Amino acid sequence: MRLGREWRLATRDGGRRPRRALRECAKRNAYKLAIHLKKGALKVQPERAEDGVDVTMGRREATLDFVQKCRAAASAEDIARFLFAEMEACGIRYVACASHVDPLKPPTGAVAIVNYPHPWLVWFSDKKYANRDPIFFGAHNALLPFWWEEFVVQYDLARDQRRILNEAAECGLRKGLTIPIHSPGALPASCSLVPGPDGIDPLIVPDLQLMAFHAHEEARLRATGEPRKPVVLTKRQKECLALAARGKSDPLIADILGIKTATAKHTIEHARARYGVSSRIQAIMFAYLDGTLTLSDLAD
Repeated sequence: MRLGREWRLATRDGGRRPRRALRECAKRNAYKLAIHLKKGALKVQPERAEDGVDVTMGRREATLDFVQKCRAAASAEDIARFLFAEMEACGIRYVACASHVDPLKPPTGAVAIVNYPHPWLVWFSDKKYANRDPIFFGAHNALLPFWWEEFVVQYDLARDQRRILNEAAECGLRKGLTIPIHSPGALPASCSLVPGPDGIDPLIVPDLQLMAFHAHEEARLRATGEPRKPVVLTKRQKECLALAARGKSDPLIADILGIKTATAKHTIEHARARYGVSSRIQAIMFAYLDGTLTLSDLAD
């Protein structure tokens, strides 16, 4: 590791990079998961089974148990402990579920659940990399998880951005998966996961998403002292959102419910607005996280 040597980085504005390539990269990755984008909707694919046994059922039960523990946790420290333990059980070596700020000097209200190697955290903090970390920038512009190795290939990174990734690799942060977190009213955030030698099974990525979202949100509420604000959807909004979660198009939702296509679209948009998010995918995810939608709602 050569972190003792001074790097002189010529900072370039990553904001000039086209966002379309990043979104396309995220979509390609998402199609490999159990949750994927389909005409603007979240589709839950049938889970793989071997010999008639659902191989992800145990993982799903553990995920739901994790969610309950997070909600009942007394402190952000307890949530961090739960998250590290659960991710380790999933083959994850390093976790950074955090606001996009200096991890060693987080401001009030920020989330910093991180167990990255300490030398990297010190270097990251000293160099103020939070302002130009390419993974942070990628998460700002993506809705779905992305693999670092594909992100690097698909996205036109500036020289200093690539150097940051190379420096991280020298500290053992070479390959990973980043889950963008867009929580209404919160600081930009993400959950980056660096696996052990066995890698990450794509089938459990939806569970990793749920755990990341819940850990971040519960830790954020404890950091800010905000009360949990339940979002209440109408019966029709819940019906439309559940059908959208199954991959149904607006015309098909309208046909199933006996309403106009425009009504179906506007109903989903109103549900999205209630959650204060920018897409129906995020609305579906938050509806699942707060219990408005259940696993049975998401499955055909």
